Amino acid sequence: MTDTNNSRKRALNYHEFPKPGKLEIRATKPMANGRDLSLAYSPGVAEASLEIAKDPATANRYTARGNLVAVVTNGSAVLGLGNIGALASKPVMEGKAVLFKKFADIDCFDIELNQSDPEKLADIICAMEPSFGAINLEDIKAPDCFIVEQICRERMNIPVFHDDQHGTAIVVGAAATNALQVVGKRFDEIKVASTGGGAAGIACLNMLLKLGVKRENVFLCDIDGLVYEGREKDMTPQKAAYAQGTSPATLDDVIEGADLFLGLSAPGVLTPEMVGKMAKQPIVFALANPTPEIMPDAVRKVAPDAIIATGRSDFPNQVNNVLCFPFIFRGALDVGATEINDAMQLGCIEGIAALARATTSAEAAAAYKGEQLSFGADYLIPKPFDPRLMGIVASAVAKAAMESGVATKPLDDLDVYKDRLDESVFRSALIMRPVFEAAATSARRIVFAEGENENVLRAAQAMLEETTDRPILIGRPDVIKRRCERAGLALQAERDFDIVNPERDDRYRDYWGSYHQIMARQGVTPDLAKAILRTNTTAIGAIMVHRDEADSLICGTFGQYLWHMNYITQILGTEALHPVGALSLMILEDGPLFIADTHVHTTPTPEQIAETVISAARHVRRFGVNPKISLCSYSQFGNHKCSSGESARAALAILDSEQRNFTYEGEMHVDAALDEAVRRNIFPDSRFDGPANVLVFTSADAASAVRNTLKVKGNGLEVGPILMGMGNRAHIVTPSITARGLLNMSAIAGTPVAKYG
Repeated sequence: MTDTNNSRKRALNYHEFPKPGKLEIRATKPMANGRDLSLAYSPGVAEASLEIAKDPATANRYTARGNLVAVVTNGSAVLGLGNIGALASKPVMEGKAVLFKKFADIDCFDIELNQSDPEKLADIICAMEPSFGAINLEDIKAPDCFIVEQICRERMNIPVFHDDQHGTAIVVGAAATNALQVVGKRFDEIKVASTGGGAAGIACLNMLLKLGVKRENVFLCDIDGLVYEGREKDMTPQKAAYAQGTSPATLDDVIEGADLFLGLSAPGVLTPEMVGKMAKQPIVFALANPTPEIMPDAVRKVAPDAIIATGRSDFPNQVNNVLCFPFIFRGALDVGATEINDAMQLGCIEGIAALARATTSAEAAAAYKGEQLSFGADYLIPKPFDPRLMGIVASAVAKAAMESGVATKPLDDLDVYKDRLDESVFRSALIMRPVFEAAATSARRIVFAEGENENVLRAAQAMLEETTDRPILIGRPDVIKRRCERAGLALQAERDFDIVNPERDDRYRDYWGSYHQIMARQGVTPDLAKAILRTNTTAIGAIMVHRDEADSLICGTFGQYLWHMNYITQILGTEALHPVGALSLMILEDGPLFIADTHVHTTPTPEQIAETVISAARHVRRFGVNPKISLCSYSQFGNHKCSSGESARAALAILDSEQRNFTYEGEMHVDAALDEAVRRNIFPDSRFDGPANVLVFTSADAASAVRNTLKVKGNGLEVGPILMGMGNRAHIVTPSITARGLLNMSAIAGTPVAKYG
């Protein structure tokens, strides 16, 4: 079977299995008994209906309308497929609905209509206004799309947005903004040669004018050549607005000296010879899909310094509407906008363009591993999976809607709104907020043992942007510099971070001397101390904390946990400070769950279990959570004589020997810990209500198994592990940690121990 056949089969299987299509409807309220039914439907539903009848604005309170968008098409101009009809367009519209949900958490119904008359199509759409908070028009041919949108915008009091027009125009506007910055030109001085004249092409030209391009500097061509005054063939009012001169001409005739080529037409329209006639450092946006007007390699043969964008994902600078439409709708819905106006679209452009100029996010870098993601000729616009798009673009749109007077539900605080959007994308943001706030009260020096690691470098960049802490990186300066440049990071040694070079550092003699002084009576010779402090970055970092040259060490992005812990204990351990246990915060769909001890003690003693419980309670409070701790074992309230049950009962006795300021219970199974009904059935006199939020196990095997199961099968996001008992002087992460995870750990390490001790 050929590659094409394989690809086709995979695509069809994707749409067919495990159930047909890409969407389903799920209930958001319980429907488990007669009481639920009476609330969801008759008679309870009447109360919501009566409230809406009295005040239509309450529909957004009592129904899903305020977060519901309709993707509407008649299938007359499906991208790359043409007029395939309404039914055949359904997979495409389902895909659009999935993107709304994935990128902006907007619910969406795809609606395919068998109606070719634009005025009748508009009538149908307008009649659907009570059902939806906004309308996304899609894949309607020109000029019908202009008629449909105009009628709907005039008659409907909700946002109506033709994505093929305005979505494309917004992303092109952002790409053009940054392309001109790269080449050092302004909108008001460039010449534009464009091919197409369809909905997207006209909208892009309209947007370029709004950005400052002069009307007299725009030359529009289509299949019949230049659009000029008096031309009759295949003309529309939209094309006529861009008529140039009174004589026929070709693209080849008008492209001389053009700074920007904008193509939304067909393959092969632009030739290398035409590119050669353009201005120096030409900007070539060849956006026909799936085959551009000219391939990038053909452009570069003629103009190596050209700035190129296409509509394809296998080349740099993909102009993709997904950078825009989810977030412009998110901002519009959240402020109750009555329309999506020019100000909101320009706000969207500014947000997208600014994000590309900022440091690349770690999440985007992970999703596009191996690609160069630093601002420049090959990175004009962000990647679709950059999670910062939500907060930056949607808040810019919301701000523009409020300032332009179309917001019916203006926001009290845009910064709070942006934070909430970020929290919806960065799952750890909400639970980590108290930790970051505490860390902001001091400026601590955090040393990273694996300073050459890219995730560490990205975390260091984020620390500078989001905390007051100063990173210290252990690593070779030239390697760190090269990797920062490759990752598009603006980090500079000495200005942004301190550096310790294991190969050559003036402090080397002091460091190995300190290590030898600590370890001399434990079999470590001067030569061995020298060797360890030349090669072991964890030992170097621990010595820095020991010598008060750093406040906290983070290590563990490679290697075994216990190997790192050995050196931390050797150097930083005291009678008062010793590893008590590792606490992992698992962020789950229904809230946080803490698990201990996942790494330190393989089979802890009752005393170690009790110490872990006490330390866990203290650390959990750092996150603004009131601890309810369950001691988990194979035994359940004494029903089995087993070692795990005996250890848990002995630990419980130790805890009961003194007054505690937190709630704990055990021994029990995990299901009893998390389900009050199960627990009450077994043991009615349990010490706490509801589910436990901390699970402490009697073996690292059990704790680690639950932690890893929740990560892989439960879609859990881990924060940690947090090394308890070391006074916040050291934390050991695991090799699977992300840059965001390292940032979270730096905030934990950045909180003085007195803040939570």
